Amino acid sequence: MPEGPELHLASQFVNKACRGLVFGGRVEKSPISRNPEVPFESSAYHISASARGKELRLTLSPLPGAQPPQEPLSLIFHFGMSGSFQLAPSNALPPHAHLRFYTAPPGPQLTLCFVDIRRFGHWDLSGEWQAGRGPCVLLEYEQFRLRMPPFEKARTVLEALKQHRLSPKLTLSQKIKAKLQNPDLLELCHSVPKEVVQLGGKGYGQTTGEDDFAPFRAWLQCYGIAGMHSLRDRHGRTIWFQGDPGPLAPKGGKSHKKKASGAQRGPEDRVEVHPPPSKAPSGTRRAWRGLPEQTTAQQPERTSLRDPKVPPVTEKGKRRGRRASSGCCRP
Repeated sequence: MPEGPELHLASQFVNKACRGLVFGGRVEKSPISRNPEVPFESSAYHISASARGKELRLTLSPLPGAQPPQEPLSLIFHFGMSGSFQLAPSNALPPHAHLRFYTAPPGPQLTLCFVDIRRFGHWDLSGEWQAGRGPCVLLEYEQFRLRMPPFEKARTVLEALKQHRLSPKLTLSQKIKAKLQNPDLLELCHSVPKEVVQLGGKGYGQTTGEDDFAPFRAWLQCYGIAGMHSLRDRHGRTIWFQGDPGPLAPKGGKSHKKKASGAQRGPEDRVEVHPPPSKAPSGTRRAWRGLPEQTTAQQPERTSLRDPKVPPVTEKGKRRGRRASSGCCRP
């Protein structure tokens, strides 16, 4: 899930849902959360949000005359894998609401909740964006393009594409048209998240019904689409692509093609890494367990190394010999 569009949409949701609402009281944390307590209490304050990359900043701004007098407080949220914000009635809070902001009276009390089912998300009280994080591909595209040079091999590819598209033989209008029809890799890092945002929250909103997810599913062009290929890298992450994986594909990896819906899946469609075979069970009886019985005609002919002059020992004789050797005497 692209976290840039997800957090950008979450900030838009908070600003829209909390517009005109006055919150009051103390911020409440669930007792099972390992995140820090939020030392903020005010009789009246507003809530606003902004996002940058993989971080969302929530700002609590006391209103004039609110008690006790307090400066605005900003919290930085990292959503992890399942974090989100929801606005719900205070008497019907959603499960896993680990941080809660209550509205002030009068009127029915509402609660803005940070909901995190898996509890991978967290917040901190610094209020500052993470130091060293690169520019946001949505809001700081020019900085992302000019100050984040790609790796050498990627740069070589981009320069070759630029020379091919922006040939001196083309007119200015033809160059612009070619650039719009064939954006380079860095432009796609900016345009693809914008397309997700323009879906209107479908697939990333607060509801999880199929009707809400259908527009996002229709927008997908490669991930999980029939005819596309998938490959796992050395970290176990599945990469979806079209065509040849290229010279930098993980060594020993095998490309798996996505079949159409309803088609029977075969061994070549699996991308899971199978565990090594377990140790064979000890004992001849367990090793042969489960094999079909062989008839006399099917059994291989055995070669005897016994001296033909020595008479064979029967099974009954063997049992008696064992008892005699053990020192047991029968009257």
